[in-house]
Amino acid sequence: MADSSTLMHNCLFFTANNLARSITRLAEDAFRPTGLSPSHAFVLMVAAENPGIGPGELAAALALAPSTVTRFVDALVARGLLTRTAEGRASRLAPTSAGLALLKGVENSWKRLHKAYSHVLGPEGDRLAADIDAACRKLDSEES
Repeated sequence: MADSSTLMHNCLFFTANNLARSITRLAEDAFRPTGLSPSHAFVLMVAAENPGIGPGELAAALALAPSTVTRFVDALVARGLLTRTAEGRASRLAPTSAGLALLKGVENSWKRLHKAYSHVLGPEGDRLAADIDAACRKLDSEES
C-alpha cells in the first residue's frame, strides 16, 4: 500500500478539497471590497441577469442545494440587495436598486479573482476550470 502522503496527492477527493480551500482564500480576498462573499455575489449576479427567477431555478443554475440558496437569499434580502415576492406558492427574486448598484463592484471582483489565479497558474487556470466543470458534469450525470 502507498504511503498516506502519496495517496493524498493522487486522490481527487483530497486534491479537489485542497484546491477549493486555496481558491476560496483568493476569492474572499478579491470580493472583500464588495462586502459580499463570492457565493452571495454569484446569487446576486444570477438574480440580476434573470429578474423573477425562483429559488429552485437559482439553486439549479448554481448547482447548490435549495437550502443553501435559501440561506444566501435570506441574507441578501436582509441586506436590501434582493427582493422576494410571492406568486401563489412560489416566490420570485429580483435585485433591488442597491443590489444593481453593487454589480459593477462584483464584476470588478471577478476580474480581480481571475487575475490573481491567472498570475499563479497562467492560461492553465482557464483550462483547469473547464476540465473541472466537465468532470463535475460527468460525475453529476452518473448520479442521475
